[in-house]
Formats: sequence, C-alpha cells, structure tokens
Amino acid sequence: MKIINKKLILVMLLIIAVNLKANSQISKAEIIATGLTCSMCSNAINKQLKTRSEVDSVSTDLNTNTFTVYLKKDNVLKPRTLKESVEKAGFFVGSMVLTVVFNKEEVKENQVVKAGEVSYIVVDAKPKTLNGETKVQVLDKGFVTVKEYKKLTKSLSKTPTYAVENEDDYHIKAL
Repeated sequence: MKIINKKLILVMLLIIAVNLKANSQISKAEIIATGLTCSMCSNAINKQLKTRSEVDSVSTDLNTNTFTVYLKKDNVLKPRTLKESVEKAGFFVGSMVLTVVFNKEEVKENQVVKAGEVSYIVVDAKPKTLNGETKVQVLDKGFVTVKEYKKLTKSLSKTPTYAVENEDDYHIKAL
C-alpha cells in the first residue's frame, strides 16, 4: 500500500513539473522588420520564420511591416532565433514584443527571471508580479532600431549586463 502511494505521489509531482515547464514559454512574437520595400520582401521573411519547427503560424501586416508569429506549445525557442530568421531573409528587427507566460514571478529592476529555457533581465524600475501571458519588449541590440539602441544605452547605463551585449541576455520591459 505504501509503495503504491509513493508511486502515485511521484507521478503527480512529475506531471506538475512538466506542466510548469510547458507553461513557461513564449507563445507569440510581434516583430516589426525594417528595410522592406515590397511584398516579395515580406514573403522572404515569412518563409524564413515558417521554417522554424517551433512556429505554428505567421500573419503579416504589410502596412506596418509587422509579423505576428504564433508558436507551438512546449517550444524552447529563444528570441535570438526569431531575429536570426529575419536577418537570414536579408532584413533587420526594428522591434520585438513577446508574449511570455510567467508563473507569478515577483520582479524588480535588474532582476533575472526565467521563462522556460530563457533568462530575461527586467529593466522596469517598478517592482511587480509577472503572471500569465505578459507582453514584454526586448530592448537589446538587434531587437530595436539603431537609434533606439543608442538612447537605451544611455538610459540603461546603470544596468551592467546591458553594456556587455551578451546574446544570451535578454533585457525586457513589461508592457
């Protein structure tokens, strides 16, 4: 009887652990690309984004050059992968807003928070709780325009990790 209870508890804990990991991920990305001049440019980016196995679908707004990427459940995609897909098509990311599922993460400025396999550094000044689907903007070089990055470099000069430009550090602002 005790062995069965222990096995049941172990199975339940395993299910909970898998569900927590599955919930901590990027569910959607809104990417504004720069340098597009025609619908063929849009098609090139669209094709590159769709080649990723984690991508479920992509919708495009040609008026704003915005690509909304819907991701499959249980993906382990990093924002850098989406940026590289846009760059492989020959263009640049002007803005990237992610919808990330957080699990009651208490955050304050310069705090690292994990979502699945990805670590984010929160650069918001106000302490808050990130819970459920939360829109965040990636503020790193290559995820914003050059002009915006120069402004951010000045305003985030007190964030030591921002100046290092490590590709695996994602500085975010909750929207």
